[in-house]
Amino acid sequence: MTTQKMDTIEHKAYARIGFLGNPSDVYYGRTISFTLGNFWASVKLVPSKDLVIVPHPTNDLVQFQSLSNLVDRLESDGYYGGVRLLVAICKIFHNYCKENNINLHEGNFTLSYDTNIPRQTGLSGSSAIVCAALSCLLDFYKVRHLIKVEVRPQLILNAEKELGIVAGLQDRVAQVYGGLVYMDFSKKHMEELGYGIYEPMDIGLLPPLYLIYAENPSDSGKVHSTVRQRWLNGDEFIKSSMEEVANIALVGKTVLVEKDYDKLFHLMNGNFDLRRKMFGDDALGALNIEMVEVARRYGAASKFTGSGGAVVVYCPGGQSQARLLEDACTSAGFTFQPVKVMPSLLNEIDNGTMSSKA
Repeated sequence: MTTQKMDTIEHKAYARIGFLGNPSDVYYGRTISFTLGNFWASVKLVPSKDLVIVPHPTNDLVQFQSLSNLVDRLESDGYYGGVRLLVAICKIFHNYCKENNINLHEGNFTLSYDTNIPRQTGLSGSSAIVCAALSCLLDFYKVRHLIKVEVRPQLILNAEKELGIVAGLQDRVAQVYGGLVYMDFSKKHMEELGYGIYEPMDIGLLPPLYLIYAENPSDSGKVHSTVRQRWLNGDEFIKSSMEEVANIALVGKTVLVEKDYDKLFHLMNGNFDLRRKMFGDDALGALNIEMVEVARRYGAASKFTGSGGAVVVYCPGGQSQARLLEDACTSAGFTFQPVKVMPSLLNEIDNGTMSSKA
């Protein structure tokens, strides 16, 4: 093995499914989420003379066939790409270490990334890139033991906030911890600690689940806007509904431990129904609603994985029901596949940084 190969650091971060309680994470609520092994982002760090951020050959296009080709690309994909995410986490990581008197050596590196997470599907593709990059930086600078696991999701979120990405902590917690995680974002915890209480759970508690997603869904970052303002204004309907959503995760924690999947069925459907009442059909989008409803027409429970673009499904009738639903999704132009749940990727050093063990 060459020296360069030995020095290369590579980390993956997986897509995530917001399973119960979302979107209450940005409203001092509770959620249960897990990492989805079907899709991931990987970041590679190689020591180098200069600090270099490498553009992705398809996600960071800077060369176009024509001016109209450039415009078409922007209209379909937006001003997206991973380079800006890598630059942002480098800045946030550097500033955090400086503020907390964590000394970083002077070495430079080259960062590159790849991802197969479908865009705008509410599966946290952007934060997966940032999460994987942060892991590389922790190892390159040998400071993994100095930055608590609980703090890392906030660093990832701060990097995305630098770029105007609207999001909450839930996704980043799931991706940092991996596996199945129960999260309590109560105001008391957030104000006292700066983060929530995060409890890893056994992934074996989950029943077989399925994923439905569309190739060209609406942007998942737009749906929080009016609800957020109404919540801040003290709107009683939004406040009480969001508390109900948060309570679904609290009840869901016990339901999963007891493997009461009949009750889980109703919790999943209830979670989406509350979201729909709060946000309204126009904000959720017809395509997103149809993904939920196609599953329900076949007797399955279904809800968004995030803010739209993909749906997580539980089929109480088992594989025969899932096969019927798969045919219906194919006819409707949706992708349907079994969910692969990834276990936690935290190592002994990570576990040693935690303030409290779940």
